Amino acid sequence: MAVVASAPGKVLMTGGYLILERPNAGVVLSTNARFYAIVKPLYEEMKPDSWAWAWTDVRLTSPQLSRESMYKLSLKNLMLQCVSSSESRNPFVEQAVPYAIAAAHALFDEDKKDALHKLLLQGLDITILGCNDFYSYRNQIEARGLPLTPESLAALPPFTSITFNAEEENGQNCKPEVAKTGLGSSAAMTTAVVAALLHYLGVVDLSPVSKNEGSADLDVVHIIAQTAHCIAQGKIGSGFDVSSAVYGSHRYVRFSPDVLSSAQDALNGTPLQEVMAAILKGKWDHERTKFSLPPSMNLLLGEPGTGGSSTPSMVGAVKRWQKSDPAKAQETWRKLSEANSKLEIQFNILSKLAEENWNAYKCVLDICSKQRSEKWIEQSTEPSQEAVVKALLGARSAMVEIRNLMRQMGEAAGVPIEPESQTRLLDATMDMEGVLLAGVPGAGGFDAVFAVTLGDSGSNVAKAWSSLNVLALLVREDPHGVSLETGDPITKEITAAVSAVHIE
Repeated sequence: MAVVASAPGKVLMTGGYLILERPNAGVVLSTNARFYAIVKPLYEEMKPDSWAWAWTDVRLTSPQLSRESMYKLSLKNLMLQCVSSSESRNPFVEQAVPYAIAAAHALFDEDKKDALHKLLLQGLDITILGCNDFYSYRNQIEARGLPLTPESLAALPPFTSITFNAEEENGQNCKPEVAKTGLGSSAAMTTAVVAALLHYLGVVDLSPVSKNEGSADLDVVHIIAQTAHCIAQGKIGSGFDVSSAVYGSHRYVRFSPDVLSSAQDALNGTPLQEVMAAILKGKWDHERTKFSLPPSMNLLLGEPGTGGSSTPSMVGAVKRWQKSDPAKAQETWRKLSEANSKLEIQFNILSKLAEENWNAYKCVLDICSKQRSEKWIEQSTEPSQEAVVKALLGARSAMVEIRNLMRQMGEAAGVPIEPESQTRLLDATMDMEGVLLAGVPGAGGFDAVFAVTLGDSGSNVAKAWSSLNVLALLVREDPHGVSLETGDPITKEITAAVSAVHIE
């Protein structure tokens, strides 16, 4: 009876800040870091007096945080009330559960609603687990005296318990906060919970046979995950992180925020079922174009360990700059948009060249993976190879342009989009053998750096990063979105990990 769904984390390669406004696009890569949600009935059978119940029970377990929360769910208005310690609350799951059930009510006929009611009377038992890649284990690795290498990360057991940063730099205690790597854990978690619930309740069928890229079922998952995520955050973001958690890697243009205006009605007492019906019928005008890295190219993510940046405050500063100097801001955004398009075009050319003449493409990438970029131009001995080198160098120069413009924007807005320490690290990375490009993902700051490497050069880059005190993560691009896990070895791994962790 248990349903296990997973959704990937993301890296926003281009489109930081621009993606907040239509019609600007961003390229978002989904990763092999996945969040899992396991949904099953809390009680094996309906209790004899349950037909008269107005409420049912929901249990949420997060083994990595050693947390368990109990809720009562009103079967009439779908309100979820926490009946255990408020410390362990999870706002994203607290919105995902009622919105997913409201969607079932909005889409089902009377017969199906009757079956839904009976299923809900058995209660809901939800377990959430995030791959280690979502969280920073840098402190633990350093505390154990281990080297800052991907091998040290790989030695950690799956779904390792997460520690909290409970101390500020000045030694003051503050609210415990989980150290993260910026892969969009809340979006992946919300999407996994929504997908598992919708499949469990029979609203969608996410089995591989029925799921395809244009699937209406995926669109339902997307709408409900976006809604729950925005309500939990208390703001309507661009939604690229939820979109990639559902659909995988792609080029994204955001939806118009007013499509979620009816979500406000829920706060004013409109029944959630009605609100969800209106949202599902709304004009979702986001745009999604297929995109993933060309063959023999790899995403590499590094954690410099210089402390995280607050994305909302950086976005706020950029928006204030836009208002104070609209002409300069508009000009910078126009140039950035052009540079982003140039990079996309070069990647698309490279994918096409790999398809048309794999041998020439592979030959160039193999050679370039062992050399620094200034030597690449010498490798083209025939026109088909020359075209590959030209596109590689074109992608590189587009990224240099993007970085310059992002830096200028940060300086003008007074925020560290590409701080000096990151600039030095990225310049050094782009000088390494086999590195196509490097940058700061998303909104930038001190959190992370990424590189796109050719062939097998990634392991040497990881070693070089280690000597620069940068921890290379185990994250790679995986273009697949939300997925139902059935009979997969990972499911056994999850089950084993869950049973091995004792919930206090």
